[in-house]
Amino acid sequence: MVEKLEITGKSINECIEEGVKKLGIDLSDEEHEVVEEGSKGFLGIGARPFKVLVWSKSRAEKEAKEEKKAEKKEVKAAVKAEKKAEKEAVKAEKKTEKVESVKSEVASNELEDTVKEEAHSERADITDEDKDKILKTACDFLNDVFAKMNMQVMIHAYFLDNKQIRVDLEGEEMGTIIGKRGQTLDSLQYLTNLVVNKGEYPYMNVTIDTEGYRDRRKETLEKLAFNLAKKAKHNRRNVTLEPMNPYERRIIHAALQNDRYVTTFSEGAEPYRYVVIALKNGYPTRRRSYFRTEGSYHKEYDNYSGTKYADRENYESTSITDTEE
Repeated sequence: MVEKLEITGKSINECIEEGVKKLGIDLSDEEHEVVEEGSKGFLGIGARPFKVLVWSKSRAEKEAKEEKKAEKKEVKAAVKAEKKAEKEAVKAEKKTEKVESVKSEVASNELEDTVKEEAHSERADITDEDKDKILKTACDFLNDVFAKMNMQVMIHAYFLDNKQIRVDLEGEEMGTIIGKRGQTLDSLQYLTNLVVNKGEYPYMNVTIDTEGYRDRRKETLEKLAFNLAKKAKHNRRNVTLEPMNPYERRIIHAALQNDRYVTTFSEGAEPYRYVVIALKNGYPTRRRSYFRTEGSYHKEYDNYSGTKYADRENYESTSITDTEE
């Protein structure tokens, strides 16, 4: 804190001069504040001295700047600490969400397996008459839907086993039933499953298909999985797919389950749950390059340093990843 001297004198000017002398500053650098007004009295009777605070203006300004600078530094440090704490909190929250998501999926799969095992013995006791009733329920529901849509559709429903029902649709406007990326067909299948499993019988899985769409979609998704896995390995980065229903996500998982260098997992909540293709920890960081010289192939390594091989100017080369050998 800047030094302030309280000077007592017969006048304000006298106090100022005395304060400037004691502080060792110029008169132009002084600032003062009258603490107590004095009085000369009457014929010296009742006289009171003046009291004045005197200080250096330049020293006060310098000290104020230093205090402001220190305050800004403290605020900056506090903001930085707060941002760091927020980032750590967000990181911890994401990690917790991921763990909970994995736990939820594992628990869901375990529960589904348990339900299937418990219902297996019950399904074995379903009679042919029960199967006819279940198929009739599914067909009646679908006929009502198509009638309201003013569509003529042939329905062929049958049991693949005691827990799987297959429904094939035939007609002239199957593109309308399939919808964009099969969304309409998936919705129709979902509603049919709800209707069929509303009764007293054990749970049945209903699959609805038309014009071989399911097989074509499976083939498309498998090709997509393989291509995106190559992209992930080439770019050394995870690849995120668009949201898919559980059936399509299982196709992606199954297509890449035997890949040595990538793994797959699901994230998000329905109906926006999606698949992530990620590199495994053991994926090599170097890429092999093969180039041909006089009928034979030679191998060198490229660490993505951007350096071109001298031989590439004279020979045709082909670069492939380790997984494509």
